This record gives sequence, structure tokens and C-alpha cells, in this order.
Amino acid sequence: MSDWDFLHDMHNDGYSAEQIADAAACGYNPWEWQPLHESELPAGSPQVDPELIMIFESLVESAMSYHTLTGRYLQIWGELGELYAEIEYGIKRHKPHTSGSDGKLGNDYIEIKTISPEKAGELVQVKRAGNFNKLLVVKITEDFEFEGRFIERKKLSKGNGKHARVSWPKLTLQDK
Repeated sequence: MSDWDFLHDMHNDGYSAEQIADAAACGYNPWEWQPLHESELPAGSPQVDPELIMIFESLVESAMSYHTLTGRYLQIWGELGELYAEIEYGIKRHKPHTSGSDGKLGNDYIEIKTISPEKAGELVQVKRAGNFNKLLVVKITEDFEFEGRFIERKKLSKGNGKHARVSWPKLTLQDK
């Protein structure tokens, strides 16, 4: 099966030719999912080690200084995204090299994907074979500002390919 089989699934599910063409243009089916609202996340403020926050801030500062000096970015985006998720949302990360997901939030397994300022598009892809209930997409801007958005796994695009794709602009929070 190819990563484009979801286009056939869309046709079989009754999507219009225009919707299928849009999905082919962006590489995923944007009509199959809806982002999570912040109110759907577990309640309570995260208990984060203050030393971890200091390390995160130091890493961000070092990455910014390095970029200012050299015009290059340090390639630590994934780690920064995961640290941000741990600090901001209280995600308890798994041990290194644990396959299937990056951590837990309450009873949910979370996969974390990071969009760096170097990335040409605002699209992430996640392995369908992963063991996760929710996907957290963390976006880091050129100014090293961080923002995260969640989506439930069941709302990811359908298909038989190895990866599901999610576009940052489509991950806007729904109104209450």
C-alpha cells in the first residue's frame, strides 16, 4: 500500500472530486479529523522539576545565541519540543528509545512532533503504527516562541499508508 491510498478511501467514502484534489495537494485528508480543545485535556497544573525548566531555558538561549552568531540552527528541535511538552502540559516522557509514543498525559499515550523554523511547510507526519491516543504538534518560530496543539489519534486522516499527515494551519482550536 502507498501513502496515497487514502485518496481511494476518500472516493469510496463519498468525498467530492474537489475535496479529493485538495487532499492530494496537501498530502492528507483534512476532513477526517478535528483538533482537541484545551478543555479536553486532563485538569490540574503540571508538577515540573524547576531544574528542568532552567535547562530548557538555557538550551533555548544557547540555540538562539548560536543562530545569532552563525546564522545556523542547532539541530535539537525534537528534544526542545518534547521538553516544552513536558513543562507546558505535564507530559511524563518515556525512557529514551521507547517505541510507540513519547510519553503519557493522564491515561493517554502522547506522540510529540515538532515543526522547526527551518521546515519549509507546516506539515508533520506520524507513523500510523505508533501506540498513542493523542498527537501533540509543537511549533517553534524563528523567534524561538513555542506553541502546542493536540489532536486525537482517531481524528487523524484515514488510510493504509505508513504515515498520517497533519497540517499546522488546520490545527486551530475549536470554539467552546
